[in-house]
Amino acid sequence: MRMTLAVHPELYTIHSFSPEAVLPSDVFTQEMFFIGKTREELSVVVPSHLTLDSLECESNWICLEVLGPLGFSMTGILSRISGALAEVQISIFAISTFDTDYILVKKDKQSQALTALKKSGYQIIEYPERRT
Repeated sequence: MRMTLAVHPELYTIHSFSPEAVLPSDVFTQEMFFIGKTREELSVVVPSHLTLDSLECESNWICLEVLGPLGFSMTGILSRISGALAEVQISIFAISTFDTDYILVKKDKQSQALTALKKSGYQIIEYPERRT
Protein backbone atom coordinates (compact mmCIF):
# COMPACT_ATOMS: atom_id res chain seq x y z
CA MET A 1 0.00 0.00 0.00
CA ARG A 2 1.38 3.39 -1.01
CA MET A 3 1.10 5.97 1.78
CA THR A 4 -0.20 9.43 0.93
CA LEU A 5 0.88 12.58 2.75
CA ALA A 6 -1.17 15.76 2.45
CA VAL A 7 0.55 19.14 2.76
CA HIS A 8 -1.58 21.56 4.78
CA PRO A 9 -1.78 25.09 3.33
CA GLU A 10 -1.31 26.76 6.73
CA LEU A 11 1.95 27.49 8.56
CA TYR A 12 2.16 26.48 12.22
CA THR A 13 4.00 27.70 15.31
CA ILE A 14 5.12 25.51 18.20
CA HIS A 15 4.89 27.23 21.59
CA SER A 16 6.32 26.30 24.98
CA PHE A 17 4.60 27.32 28.22
CA SER A 18 5.06 26.50 31.88
CA PRO A 19 2.87 23.53 32.89
CA GLU A 20 0.72 25.84 35.04
CA ALA A 21 -0.06 28.24 32.19
CA VAL A 22 -3.67 28.98 31.32
CA LEU A 23 -4.15 29.03 27.56
CA PRO A 24 -6.17 31.77 25.90
CA SER A 25 -9.56 30.68 24.58
CA ASP A 26 -8.45 31.58 21.02
CA VAL A 27 -6.39 28.39 20.98
CA PHE A 28 -9.53 26.27 21.21
CA THR A 29 -11.29 28.01 18.32
CA GLN A 30 -8.61 27.15 15.74
CA GLU A 31 -9.50 24.66 13.03
CA MET A 32 -6.51 22.58 14.14
CA PHE A 33 -4.43 22.74 17.31
CA PHE A 34 -2.41 20.32 19.44
CA ILE A 35 -1.68 20.47 23.14
CA GLY A 36 0.76 18.30 25.08
CA LYS A 37 1.40 18.63 28.79
CA THR A 38 3.95 17.01 31.11
CA ARG A 39 5.20 17.89 34.59
CA GLU A 40 7.89 20.06 32.98
CA GLU A 41 6.12 21.84 30.15
CA LEU A 42 3.04 22.63 28.14
CA SER A 43 3.50 22.54 24.35
CA VAL A 44 0.98 24.02 21.96
CA VAL A 45 0.89 23.91 18.17
CA VAL A 46 -1.37 26.45 16.47
CA PRO A 47 -1.64 28.16 13.11
CA SER A 48 0.99 30.88 12.87
CA HIS A 49 -1.56 33.67 12.44
CA LEU A 50 -2.46 33.22 16.15
CA THR A 51 -0.01 35.12 18.34
CA LEU A 52 0.50 33.66 21.83
CA ASP A 53 2.53 35.03 24.74
CA SER A 54 4.64 31.91 25.28
CA LEU A 55 8.01 31.34 26.95
CA GLU A 56 9.50 30.23 23.63
CA CYS A 57 8.21 29.60 20.15
CA GLU A 58 9.34 28.22 16.82
CA SER A 59 7.42 29.45 13.79
CA ASN A 60 7.25 28.59 10.09
CA TRP A 61 6.45 24.88 10.25
CA ILE A 62 4.52 23.14 7.49
CA CYS A 63 2.30 20.21 8.33
CA LEU A 64 2.26 16.88 6.52
CA GLU A 65 -0.72 14.68 7.37
CA VAL A 66 -0.56 10.93 6.88
CA LEU A 67 -3.93 10.32 5.25
CA GLY A 68 -5.79 7.71 7.25
CA PRO A 69 -7.40 6.61 9.34
CA LEU A 70 -4.53 4.39 10.41
CA GLY A 71 -5.26 1.34 12.50
CA PHE A 72 -3.29 0.72 15.66
CA SER A 73 -2.10 -2.53 14.09
CA MET A 74 -0.19 -0.58 11.43
CA THR A 75 3.41 -0.30 12.60
CA GLY A 76 6.45 1.72 11.60
CA ILE A 77 4.63 4.51 9.76
CA LEU A 78 6.14 7.39 11.70
CA SER A 79 9.48 5.59 11.90
CA ARG A 80 9.73 5.24 8.11
CA ILE A 81 8.79 8.88 7.50
CA SER A 82 11.15 10.24 10.14
CA GLY A 83 13.91 7.93 8.86
CA ALA A 84 13.54 9.19 5.30
CA LEU A 85 13.79 12.77 6.56
CA ALA A 86 16.66 12.04 8.96
CA GLU A 87 18.68 10.65 6.02
CA VAL A 88 18.64 14.14 4.50
CA GLN A 89 19.25 15.89 7.84
CA ILE A 90 15.71 17.25 8.31
CA SER A 91 14.38 17.62 11.84
CA ILE A 92 10.72 16.98 12.52
CA PHE A 93 8.10 17.65 15.16
CA ALA A 94 5.76 14.65 15.21
CA ILE A 95 2.20 14.54 16.52
CA SER A 96 -0.10 11.55 16.66
CA THR A 97 -3.85 11.45 17.09
CA PHE A 98 -6.20 8.51 17.45
CA ASP A 99 -6.64 8.27 13.66
CA THR A 100 -3.38 9.42 12.10
CA ASP A 101 0.04 11.09 12.35
CA TYR A 102 1.18 14.62 11.55
CA ILE A 103 4.76 15.57 10.77
CA LEU A 104 5.84 19.19 11.04
CA VAL A 105 8.88 20.31 9.04
CA LYS A 106 10.40 23.78 8.85
CA LYS A 107 9.13 25.70 5.81
CA ASP A 108 12.67 26.30 4.49
CA LYS A 109 13.13 22.51 4.29
CA GLN A 110 9.82 21.81 2.54
CA SER A 111 11.18 21.20 -0.96
CA GLN A 112 14.00 18.97 0.30
CA ALA A 113 11.60 17.05 2.59
CA LEU A 114 9.02 16.43 -0.13
CA THR A 115 11.72 15.27 -2.55
CA ALA A 116 13.09 12.81 0.03
CA LEU A 117 9.63 11.47 0.83
CA LYS A 118 8.75 11.03 -2.85
CA LYS A 119 12.02 9.12 -3.36
CA SER A 120 10.98 6.89 -0.46
CA GLY A 121 7.73 6.04 -2.23
CA TYR A 122 5.28 8.45 -0.62
CA GLN A 123 2.62 10.19 -2.66
CA ILE A 124 2.39 13.91 -1.81
CA ILE A 125 -0.81 15.89 -2.39
CA GLU A 126 -2.17 19.26 -1.35
CA TYR A 127 -4.49 19.04 1.64
CA PRO A 128 -8.00 18.27 0.37
CA GLU A 129 -10.39 21.19 0.37
CA ARG A 130 -13.02 21.07 3.11
CA ARG A 131 -16.45 20.11 1.77
CA THR A 132 -19.15 22.58 2.71
